[in-house]
Amino acid sequence: MAPVPSLLWRSFRVLQVYGANTDVGKTVFTTILCRAAKLRWRKEHVAFLKPVSTGPGNEADDLHVERHAPGVARRTLLQYDLAMSPHAAAKGKLVPSNTELLSSVYRFASRRATHGPGWLFVETAGGVHSPGPSGTTQADMYAALRCPVVLIADAKLGGISLTISAFESLKLRGYDVEAILVFRDGKYDNEQYLRDYFTSHHSITVASLPAPPPRVDSDTDTEVMSQYYEEESNSTAIHKILDHLDRRHQARIDRLDSMRGDAYRQIWYPFTQHKLSSPENIAVIDSARGDFFQTLVPETKEARDINQPALQPSFDGSASWWTQGLGHGNPSLTMSAAYAAGRYGHVMFAGAIHEPALALAEKLLHGMKSTRLTRVFYSDNGSTGVEVAVKMALRAARLRYGWAAGTDIGIIGLRGGYHGDTIGAMDCAEPSTYNENIEWYNGRGIWYEYPSVKCVRGRWIVEIPDALKVELGDDQIFESLSDVFDLGARRSKQRHRTYEEYIELTLSRYLDSGRKFGALLMEPVVVGAGGMELVDPLFQCALVDVVRRSAKLFDTRYQPSTSEPSSSDPTCWSGLPVIFDEVFTGLYRLGRFTASSFLETEADVSVHAKLLTGGLVPLSTTLASESIFKAFESEDKADALLHGHSYTAHPVGCQVALESMRQMQEMEKRGEWDWAKDSDWSGSLGGKTKANLWSIWPWELLDWVSNQVHCVAGTWALGSILVVHMRATDGTGYKSNAALKLQSFLRDGYGDGEVRWNVHSRVLGNVLYIMGSQKTTKDDVVEISDLIRHALVAH
Repeated sequence: MAPVPSLLWRSFRVLQVYGANTDVGKTVFTTILCRAAKLRWRKEHVAFLKPVSTGPGNEADDLHVERHAPGVARRTLLQYDLAMSPHAAAKGKLVPSNTELLSSVYRFASRRATHGPGWLFVETAGGVHSPGPSGTTQADMYAALRCPVVLIADAKLGGISLTISAFESLKLRGYDVEAILVFRDGKYDNEQYLRDYFTSHHSITVASLPAPPPRVDSDTDTEVMSQYYEEESNSTAIHKILDHLDRRHQARIDRLDSMRGDAYRQIWYPFTQHKLSSPENIAVIDSARGDFFQTLVPETKEARDINQPALQPSFDGSASWWTQGLGHGNPSLTMSAAYAAGRYGHVMFAGAIHEPALALAEKLLHGMKSTRLTRVFYSDNGSTGVEVAVKMALRAARLRYGWAAGTDIGIIGLRGGYHGDTIGAMDCAEPSTYNENIEWYNGRGIWYEYPSVKCVRGRWIVEIPDALKVELGDDQIFESLSDVFDLGARRSKQRHRTYEEYIELTLSRYLDSGRKFGALLMEPVVVGAGGMELVDPLFQCALVDVVRRSAKLFDTRYQPSTSEPSSSDPTCWSGLPVIFDEVFTGLYRLGRFTASSFLETEADVSVHAKLLTGGLVPLSTTLASESIFKAFESEDKADALLHGHSYTAHPVGCQVALESMRQMQEMEKRGEWDWAKDSDWSGSLGGKTKANLWSIWPWELLDWVSNQVHCVAGTWALGSILVVHMRATDGTGYKSNAALKLQSFLRDGYGDGEVRWNVHSRVLGNVLYIMGSQKTTKDDVVEISDLIRHALVAH
């Protein structure tokens, strides 16, 4: 099923009417709005929609609208005959999914919009958090539609609290509350309080109308109500509200239409050559929900003629630069952030502790299940987290080997490895497009070429770079990706020893020339920004093994003192500290809590960010072993780890991270990814699961893509990541344009019935990757897989 767009058209205004409680007059106010809009805009189309209604059909709200607002198109999508909450009334009956119900709402709105300019009022059932038929509260269920809201306040005793609570619930979910309507009630004077409160605190327009007359017998009631509606639909107050809603709608459209040009003139974008860019290349994002942005569809004459929707769904194919894990607008993450902001705001961290920071440290250490890692250091983002890790490791190595403070110490890494854009993190990477033009860049290390893994023509191949075929031999072919990751079986064979010999020989040459190294730094399993390369895990294991057993290589004068832990102690680093940069690959991105588990080894220092907070706020943690921690213990304060940020361990980030990890761990326990692990779905990854590998991207897709040899050099998938290496005539690497055509096709997207959608993706030179979240559904994967097939056929 295609994703559901937001309900926004340029000349067709859609308003959602919410009530602060049940029985606050939603239908009465909506009828007045419908009737007044019909009077005020006589040539325009006005419609009423009740998605879900409960109670006897002859008392349905759309019949009330038909009776008292003639000429207004009206419909109820679901009518349950029991007068109770929709989730209870729907028991024992066919219950549509949330997506199916929202799609029905969209179809009704879309068909009304084809009539031209007009209005649609969508009335909800009960209060803001009254459950829909599926049990999801309406505030969550309808949020994806992004309708501006008219909130009907509660004029009864207790109504002030209910109204403010309803308003805050809507705001927390990204709704724009454009107006508040309330009946006048001299007994409690709620009207005046709410007017003062919302005007002064939130600058929201509040209007009041007289309460409808008390109900009498049916014939008289109809006559009395008709007179009431006649008067109030012509009232100045309601026409001012409609004018206000009309202006707000037009202002929203005007702002969206101007954002491209305004941004082009005022914003300095990251990773963008502005000389080669244009306003048309800027995606205007109105909102995001789940895995989808809602992006602006530029206005054209054709679009005006058919009143085309102003927004379309765009799958967030880069997971918003690899951060998105639990869906945009996740209400639990939002509540966690609001709770911490309300409880703490921000509080300084040095020499202090607060519950979210301590609880997060405990949860991370427990989740890693590492015998080495015992300490958590907080910083702001992945790049600074890596800089912290490097500071830790270099200090530990310098002190153990007795090097002077000014010694030039490098790191050992992988070709293409990239660990962030701050100067220190950049120095841990080889010269590349990212850093070679940076004035202070000074690459401090050696970077190993490595074998990589791809699926080519339906076979899993460990590709040996041409420059290493003499040392490492030819490519290897495996039945499955599971076999590639079966390190126990592979260690016993010659290739592991060959890797070790090559690594040690290369390292010895640099050491013999006088170079000194203080750490091994690498992204386990996948090199991210360096080209989305799936690294042969056996090579990474060999690299760790060589580094850890080679203390004498790093300093021939080194003799362990009796006061130092035994090298056989699994919690103590040996050779050099090993840093795993799991900023991208950790916390379920590859299907497991920690990417280090794929390598069957543990880091001495481990860096985590991105999925840590589920994509909501920045936060990074650097986890370290006790032996690394003790390297900074001294009687001299200057020997401490003098690193920190104003927002270190900010409570909002820590609380959100706690909720993010809780949700992902619960999803794993409940088996919510079993659809992707099932052999009939992802058993590809060669048809075996002995290495516990899985991906949301099915084997059938990978097999098909890998056989498109006219344009594809190889592909792979693991966890939520799908990577396509395109054949390139302009060379591989970041400067290549080989993947731009495929990216453009995905951005153009395609339509499914009344809905057009696309995929917003990023490329790394000749590599295009698409990344789901941990909430991506099988249905969405099927839709995107079809689009990828269309794109490659058209390539």
